[in-house]
Amino acid sequence: EVQLVESGGGLVQAGGSLRLSCAVSGFTSDDFAIGWFRQVPGKERKGVLCIHPSDGSTYEGDSVEGRFTISIDRAKNTVYLQMNSLKPEDTAVYYCATGILLAGTCFYDTWGQGTQVTVSS
Repeated sequence: EVQLVESGGGLVQAGGSLRLSCAVSGFTSDDFAIGWFRQVPGKERKGVLCIHPSDGSTYEGDSVEGRFTISIDRAKNTVYLQMNSLKPEDTAVYYCATGILLAGTCFYDTWGQGTQVTVSS
């Protein structure tokens, strides 16, 4: 059973940076994608970034605009989301998730409890 535990969220001023971490357990296959999506209460979820561990290829959501990067530390079983040049519209709960990659988009079926990111103007 895959378990995902996010951390690193918080309050940051616009233009600042945060790094989110996702501790992963039970994820044993490189056939699946892992990444992050975010959601504001009452709104649909939006993909942020995902990575396919088999070749390190990454896929970015429309709202990221090259400001975020995703990486995997296999030794620590941890996935990171480095977020730079944060904007107030990045405020959301961020979820680490696993799923499949299809036609350049990650479709998730398992995710953690989420971590709140708040960007003040």
